[in-house]
Amino acid sequence: MRCITIFFVFLFAVGASAQEVLFEGYVLDYKTKEPIPYVNLSFLNTLKGTSTDEKGHFFLDLPTLFLEKQVHISSLGYKDTIVEANAIFKEKRFGMVEESYELDEVIVSGSFGNSDVLNPISSHSLTSGFSSSSTPWVLALYFPNIGSQKKYVEKVTVFFQQNSMFKRNSAKFRLRIFDVHPKTKMPKSDILHKSIVLESKVGDDFVSIELTAFNLKIPDTGIYVGVEWLFVPFNWYHYTFEHPITKKKMVEDRFAPTFGAIYNKNQNYKAMVYGMGEWTDFKVRSKDNTQNLVPAISLKLLKE
Repeated sequence: MRCITIFFVFLFAVGASAQEVLFEGYVLDYKTKEPIPYVNLSFLNTLKGTSTDEKGHFFLDLPTLFLEKQVHISSLGYKDTIVEANAIFKEKRFGMVEESYELDEVIVSGSFGNSDVLNPISSHSLTSGFSSSSTPWVLALYFPNIGSQKKYVEKVTVFFQQNSMFKRNSAKFRLRIFDVHPKTKMPKSDILHKSIVLESKVGDDFVSIELTAFNLKIPDTGIYVGVEWLFVPFNWYHYTFEHPITKKKMVEDRFAPTFGAIYNKNQNYKAMVYGMGEWTDFKVRSKDNTQNLVPAISLKLLKE
């Protein structure tokens, strides 16, 4: 099996001798002053980022020139914010404003027909995996809404690729569910407003979570189900590999888990990644150009 690292091209070069500083602090709720765990911070137009830990604390060694850049700060339940890195460096803390939601009342009658599983997967069908380095990402898979019946999210199952270089017993990640912009067809906004942090345990091929209690109705435009890497020490490991040209041994910081991937012939399933404040198409085709590589995520629906 091969492992795919999601990354984008550097837009600038940093000299190896650049002076470094410790970029650290806390992210807090603006009103309550309580720390916010698992907030992702990404330096715009770079591949540099980190996350807060369970106590809202973050730290990152970086060249001093990064202090002249802007940082994109995001967390489920709070408004995305872009702020000058130097301001955070000086204050050592940043307050996030809670997102306000206008919630429509959803009444689930309880009279459902058969369940339906979209993108059914077995562990044997996994062909590769998605891992992350440098900056946190959200990897999302689009599920269309086909048919006239009302549908609700019953269960989400996320599959993993085993990673022998990660030595801890488990890794943490966050589940995200988005509605779809009717024109761009990109993820629009979270419809799962609760921050659900799950764990992938070593030896387990998948993790499932029941979501019936959240009454998540599938919009006509479908939904995206996303998995969000968390750049916390708990998930960190060293990845060693041989450079394809120089053949020298290379060491790279990466963050678990490694999400499973499959090739799918159904062109309705579309993968996208979110990082540094924007969504981008993720397209990897099979050798015969008939299938797309997509994250190994299954969605079970309840149909009225």
